[in-house]
Amino acid sequence: MFTYCWKRYEMALTSLKTGGLLSVIILILAVYYKRSNDEYLETHIHEVLDGLLRAERKVQQDQKTKVAVGFGACFDYYTNATQLLDSISVEPSSSPEHYTSINSKGELAQLVAYFFGVGAAAERYIKNKVLWQEMLQGAQGLPYMRTTVGGNAPVMAKRFITEGFDVLLGARISKKLANMISPDMKVAGGDLMEDDVHISLEYKTGEKWGPYTSPRANRIFLHSDQTNPYINALEEFQIALREFNPKLLVIGGLQMLDHFPFELGERESRLQKLSDMLRTTQKETLVHFEMASFTEETLMLDLADYLIPYSDSLGMNEQELPNIVSILTYRNITVLSDPYPRVATVLDQMRELYSLLEKFPETKGRRKVSRLHIHTLPFQAILTRRNSAWKNTMSATAKAALMGIRHVCNSSHIDLHKSKLIMDESFSTTTDDKFRERIPLNSNRPVSCWEEGDYQICVAPNLVCTDVVQTGGGGDNISSAGLVLQI
Repeated sequence: MFTYCWKRYEMALTSLKTGGLLSVIILILAVYYKRSNDEYLETHIHEVLDGLLRAERKVQQDQKTKVAVGFGACFDYYTNATQLLDSISVEPSSSPEHYTSINSKGELAQLVAYFFGVGAAAERYIKNKVLWQEMLQGAQGLPYMRTTVGGNAPVMAKRFITEGFDVLLGARISKKLANMISPDMKVAGGDLMEDDVHISLEYKTGEKWGPYTSPRANRIFLHSDQTNPYINALEEFQIALREFNPKLLVIGGLQMLDHFPFELGERESRLQKLSDMLRTTQKETLVHFEMASFTEETLMLDLADYLIPYSDSLGMNEQELPNIVSILTYRNITVLSDPYPRVATVLDQMRELYSLLEKFPETKGRRKVSRLHIHTLPFQAILTRRNSAWKNTMSATAKAALMGIRHVCNSSHIDLHKSKLIMDESFSTTTDDKFRERIPLNSNRPVSCWEEGDYQICVAPNLVCTDVVQTGGGGDNISSAGLVLQI
C-alpha cells in the first residue's frame, strides 16, 4: 500500500512540474507575442505616417491663391461638458431624447445624454434666453474655459491663411473680435456691437456622466445667436467678391438658420439672395458648401433648392452624409447615424449622393457637383469627377487625414505616442457582394485611389489623436486642408 501511494505521489509531482513548465512557456510566449505585436504596430503606424507625409508633400500649393469664405463669426467658449453641466445643476437624464432646439434644463439633460452616450457630435439652438445666460456665466466661471474666434467661416479662413492663401472673410464682427483675427485677412460685412457666442461642450473617450460613458471624443455645440442667422454680411461680401475675384468660394455656417424663430418668409428671402449671388458668380470660381448638423427638414429642403444646385463641392462628416441622402431621397432627416461607419457603407452613400445630385434639374447658373469630401474619425474619403477643375485628389486626401490629428492634438508635430489607427487593415469598396473588392491598407502607400464611372475615389486612414486637446473646429480644418491642394 505504501509503495502504491508513493508512486501516485511521484506521478502527481511530475505532472505538477510539467504543468508548471508549460505555464512558464505559455507566459514567455505571451510576453514575446505582445512585444512582437507592439513592435509591429509601432513600425506599422510609423510607416503609415511617413506614407501620408510623402503624399501630402508631393504637391505644393500656389501661395497666391485667393479664397473667399462666408458666413458669420462668433466667440467660441470651449468647456468640459460634464463640468459645465454640473456648474448649472444639470444632472444626467435617465431618458435620452433628441430635441431640435432646447427650452429647459430638462431638455438639455436629455439631449446631452442622447449624444454623449454614443459619442456623437451635435449643434443646437437654445431658445430659453434665461438658460442661455446661465450657461454663459457657468462657462465663464470654469477654471479651464478657453475662448477663441469661432464660426465655420472664420475657422476655415484661418486655416487658409495659415496655408499662405489670400483670404476674404464674409462676416459682421466687433472690434474686439477683429483684433483677434489675422491682420492679413480681409473682412467684408460691416461692424457689430456685440458678437454671438457659441459654447462647445467637449468630452473625451471614456469620460463618464452619470450612467453614460462616451465611446469617443466629441463635442456638442450650443448657441443662441441673434446676428448670424440673418447672414447680415451677404450684401457687402457680394460686392467685395467682384473685386477680389477668388479661385474658391466657400459657404458655411448656415446651420445657424436651423430652428431660428424667423418671421414668415424671412429665411427664404435671405436664402434667395444667397442663391442669386452664387448663380451670378463667375464659373471660374469654384464653389464649396460645407455642411453641418442640420435638424430641420424644411431648411434642408430649402438648401437643396437654393444652394446645392449652385455648388461644385460638398463637405460633410459621417452623420451629415446619410442626412443629406435621406432628405434628397425620402424628404426626412436622419437624426443619429453610426459614429464608426464602415468604409464600404460610406462609399455606397457617396455614390448614392453623387447619383442623386446628377439628377437635379437644369436651372440657370446651375453647377454640377464634381467633388464630395467625407471626413470620419477612422478615415477620409474624397470623390472627384474626372476632367473637372479639382486636382491632386490623392495628396489632398492625405493632407486632410493629417490635419485631423494636428488639430485635435493641437500640434503641427505628430507624436506617434499620442496617436493610433482605428481603420481596419483592409476595407471593401462596396457592400454589394456582386461588385465588392477588398483593398488592403498598404502602410508604405496608405492612400488608396481607384476610378469608377466618370469619377475617382481616394481613401486614407486617419491617425487618431489619443491626447485630445480640442474637437470643435476639427471638420472645418480638415475640409479646408483637403481643399488647399485641389484648387
